[in-house]
Amino acid sequence: MKLLKAAALCVAIVASVGIAFAQAPNAAPPPAAANAPQAARGRGPAPPASAADMIAPTIPLWENGAPGAMGDTDADKPTLTIFRAPGRGPHSGVIVAPGGGYAHLAMTYEGRDIATWLNNVGITAFVLRYRLSPYHYPIELQDAQRAIRLVRSRAAEFGIDPAHLGMMGFSAGGHLTATAGTHFDTGNPDASDPIDRESCRPDFLILAYPVISFQAGTLGTPDVLRANGSSGRSLLGDNPDPKLLDELSDELQVTPQTPPTFIYHFTTDRTVPVTSSVAFYLALHKAGVPVEMHIFEEGAHGGGLAMGDPGRGTWSMLLENWLRERGIIGTPAK
Repeated sequence: MKLLKAAALCVAIVASVGIAFAQAPNAAPPPAAANAPQAARGRGPAPPASAADMIAPTIPLWENGAPGAMGDTDADKPTLTIFRAPGRGPHSGVIVAPGGGYAHLAMTYEGRDIATWLNNVGITAFVLRYRLSPYHYPIELQDAQRAIRLVRSRAAEFGIDPAHLGMMGFSAGGHLTATAGTHFDTGNPDASDPIDRESCRPDFLILAYPVISFQAGTLGTPDVLRANGSSGRSLLGDNPDPKLLDELSDELQVTPQTPPTFIYHFTTDRTVPVTSSVAFYLALHKAGVPVEMHIFEEGAHGGGLAMGDPGRGTWSMLLENWLRERGIIGTPAK
């Protein structure tokens, strides 16, 4: 009898913990949902759904299939996962582009974890799963632009201010973010799809140890396709038109219309040279674009929030200050 009572108590405790986790808004995913590289066509299956995924709905960028799709697998279907900030809003919104060298996506520490942090400072986050190699440019940019248009077109539904919609990217996702901020249009007013009538210009950019340049002088190597963790090769293939290397070196594409930007990077980054971020900062400054940059002396590439690091882990506090100074956050939730 005592054994039966003890077993029943254990079941009750496990059930209670499971319910509490399922009800926690934007709960962090379990370690099993870590960022395994994807295998299907070099990318692998997506991590299993967690409680956070069940709370945060995922929507396709195109209801009837993405243009240029090579197949009908999850790898061919770009999506947004929505993590809503608490309160009625309207809130600012941020589309989050995880990194992974345009070959896989770090969906946990540069996706869901970042979305949870954004929620905690009052921002609704949209984690973007964009298409990857063997897809090449302009597919990745097409996915990012569609994400911006889609969120802006449904701003009221998502409870966000359509004039406070930014984009945040890590590593190769930082390149995609910088490219979205330097290659945009105001929408096509005659488009049959109402989403395509919206502007795809982000209102602000947040770049974390970003890939920026494919210029030999900036990277310090002539092998620009294999620099930046081979991001260029994944994005452009083995023999791209040389003009594309200029078009997608975002420091060369800055104009006064490029959105205000926050950048952080590490001097000791051996994967993506900090010189790329410096070049982008200088181009923004020259164009008169508001920009803030933080270069940490020490730090390896990657790491997401890096909350356990007393040095580089302070970047999120610096970012929060910048967001408040720009009026992107700070309005009490209604």
